[in-house]
Amino acid sequence: MRATPDTPRANPAAFREAASRFATGVTVLTALDEHGRVCGMTANSFVTVSLAPPTVLVSVMPGRMHRAISATGRYCVNVLPDHGRDLSRHFASQPSGAPTPGYDVVDGLPRLQGCIAWFACEVTRHVDVSDHTLIIAEVSACDHRDSTPLVFFSSRYHLGPGVPVDR
Repeated sequence: MRATPDTPRANPAAFREAASRFATGVTVLTALDEHGRVCGMTANSFVTVSLAPPTVLVSVMPGRMHRAISATGRYCVNVLPDHGRDLSRHFASQPSGAPTPGYDVVDGLPRLQGCIAWFACEVTRHVDVSDHTLIIAEVSACDHRDSTPLVFFSSRYHLGPGVPVDR
């Protein structure tokens, strides 16, 4: 059944609290904007959609990253390691004073140095949903290394099951 204006909706604060109980990995999306400059944003709304072909989805609000992805049709998903909290905050516009992140250009896209997995993505579809756009893409290249990921749960960073970074 589709929601209508008279359909009851969850309280936004209650929804946010309930959704925070779903543990997610922490990623940073990177892309080149229309002028060739690197831009990035922290995202925990990264979903693998299909294996054949390899397809992923990210959710992006209007802004610089949305414009960059729309202009070039490409982006990179960088999965952060357990020590990536400062990088996550940097790209969530909460700089920690840490040095500017380092990048390597891989498959024509900026990839964060030290990420534990990355996915070079070619956009196939945009779906506008409320105040976000779901950006669906086929993966043209990817790689990984074994390491512990940074996890976000209950609105806090964690180093693994039940071990919060922020107290």
